[in-house]
Amino acid sequence: MLFVMDVGNTNTTLGVFDGERLVIDWRLTTKRDRTIDEYGIMCRNLFALSSLEWNTINDIAIASVVPPMNFTLRKMSINYFKIDPFFVDPVTNSGMPVRYEPKQDVGADRVVNAVAAFEKYGGPCVIVDFGTATTFDVVSKNGEYIGGTICPGINISAEALIQHASRLPRVEIRRTDKVIGNSTVYSIQAGLYWGYVGLVDGILAKIIKEIDATPKIIATGGLAHLIIRGSEYIRQLDDDLTLHGLRIIYERNHRR
Repeated sequence: MLFVMDVGNTNTTLGVFDGERLVIDWRLTTKRDRTIDEYGIMCRNLFALSSLEWNTINDIAIASVVPPMNFTLRKMSINYFKIDPFFVDPVTNSGMPVRYEPKQDVGADRVVNAVAAFEKYGGPCVIVDFGTATTFDVVSKNGEYIGGTICPGINISAEALIQHASRLPRVEIRRTDKVIGNSTVYSIQAGLYWGYVGLVDGILAKIIKEIDATPKIIATGGLAHLIIRGSEYIRQLDDDLTLHGLRIIYERNHRR
């Protein structure tokens, strides 16, 4: 079985594959200061709680946008799973041509998502990943990563509002029925939600115009399920897109 890790700035998502089937997945808070042993014990405990044997893992694939954690995760994999892990390099081993300058600046998670989306849905396609940042990644009809857009995630926007406006309270991010609020909490929720939906749909409209095509649009990431309820463009939600992308890239590099 294959153990995959998607290491983001806010969350780390883990999954176990048996062939193409995702057996189980977990979402954890990314902690840069965890030690090798802390990560090892945590992973072993997750396996035990899920009635999985750690020694059934044949390989480990990792996509990380937090370089300081790479050494820790490599050593953890070796010490606790007896495996030297495979790290995704979006430039050299993804199997997808990258039209980005400089190529090494594109995040591993963005290319992993692009690979999975093209494999599953075809091209052209646009992937909207609602993470710490919200990223829009565009894949051509020929399966080339041609670039995209990066903007602050909705949680970052909400925190910035609270930090810089001392009288405004912290609120739950939720979809509101109306844009016009009759209380401060409702007004903030309406502004955050519909303002962000407007941002997402505005960028998607411009992407569609620039590529002069009707792409498949796929959403993934923590708050994707919430935002797509208000979007005029997004119809496809794929919570496990990044994990499947890791599996696909691993398989491309380990075919015998």
